[in-house]
Amino acid sequence: MAGHIQDRWYKTEIGPDDKPVKVKSDRYGTGMRYRARYVGPDGSEKSKSFPDGKKRIAEKWLSAIETDMTRGQYTDPKSMQITFRQYAEKWLDSKTSSPIARKELGRRLRLHVYPVLGSRPIGTFRPEHIRELLAVLEAKPGVGSSYIRNIFADVQSVLSAAVDDTLLSRNPCGARSVRRPKPDAHAVVPWDLAQVFAVRSALLERYQAMVDVGAGCGLRQGEVFGLAEDAIDADGHTLHVVRQIKHVEGHPVFALPKGGKKRDVPLPDVVADALRAHMDAFKPVEITLPWDVPEGPKVTARLIFTAEQGGMVWRSNFNGKEWKPALAVAGLIPEADENGKYESAREHGMHALRHFYASALLDAGENIKAVSEYMGHADPALTLRVYAHLMPDSRERARRVIDTVFQRASQEDHGPQTAQ
Repeated sequence: MAGHIQDRWYKTEIGPDDKPVKVKSDRYGTGMRYRARYVGPDGSEKSKSFPDGKKRIAEKWLSAIETDMTRGQYTDPKSMQITFRQYAEKWLDSKTSSPIARKELGRRLRLHVYPVLGSRPIGTFRPEHIRELLAVLEAKPGVGSSYIRNIFADVQSVLSAAVDDTLLSRNPCGARSVRRPKPDAHAVVPWDLAQVFAVRSALLERYQAMVDVGAGCGLRQGEVFGLAEDAIDADGHTLHVVRQIKHVEGHPVFALPKGGKKRDVPLPDVVADALRAHMDAFKPVEITLPWDVPEGPKVTARLIFTAEQGGMVWRSNFNGKEWKPALAVAGLIPEADENGKYESAREHGMHALRHFYASALLDAGENIKAVSEYMGHADPALTLRVYAHLMPDSRERARRVIDTVFQRASQEDHGPQTAQ
């Protein structure tokens, strides 16, 4: 048996004949009589109390605990006392990811998960509860499939930690009956070169080189905004992507690029020339922002791209007052309505320049691993999922390769000895 049963109504003493005898304890007749005790996988003692006359039930309970431990299905009894919200908040506090990521993750849980699952004891989770959450999320207006995938991943991570802490025997998110949210079905359609140049020419001169950096080096918008003059390597052929500007609860901060990874990107001559011309016309400006969180240490960088007033470029102002008007001039979205409002242009945000960059490299035959590194993706599999449809068809190339090999072989002398 995994532990033992303590009878709290009796205690053992040494009798007059030096033999142990049972005598009534001070607790005799009051409270729960039996306490089932065992040592859990974490090395701490666990227990549960049972009333008088229920010793057999206590023994069965201990036997079930032992069976669960043997099968790897053990869960700590306190899992019935800790709610999903209580456990998730504790889990969040212990995460070592960036403060920005923790804030966003916590926000998703508070808005979308706690109202559905927050009060449920962590040890009671079953696949049906995950299916219920997904049904609620899919019915919410304005919640896209990609966002639902993020929420699902958050819940899966919390419950995986609960499994590790023996509060849950298995993660219900992995059950076959739970339909994992699918990514957005629409494939990326990159701009062509004429569209890139059309948007560039429609922007104010001080912002035009942003297009060169986005389309020529694959930087994200926040990385373009956070680009400083020291990013250009002394050799003139490498761009060091070491920071971005992010907004945490409305406050701009400097931070590492997405995923917390710095990277080096090949700097084409045409982009290097555009950056030098830009810096001649618009001198870099020292901008000081907190690092990572609004309360973080102050960091100063001489930014290459600044607003007309000389400060940092604010994302909301740039997107609404500079980028969308340029898209309209380029014919990518309709002109503003009578109230000066432009329609949503999610697929034509600055991220479209990254799509152009990836498509250009893949079309030229660059390998997927290199493209992934240049774009700062977590791994090549992500790049492949997003851009596989843009890779050139290999059939014609395969035919040419084999034709060349066979034609070369046919010109050589292959007598009977060759096959042997």
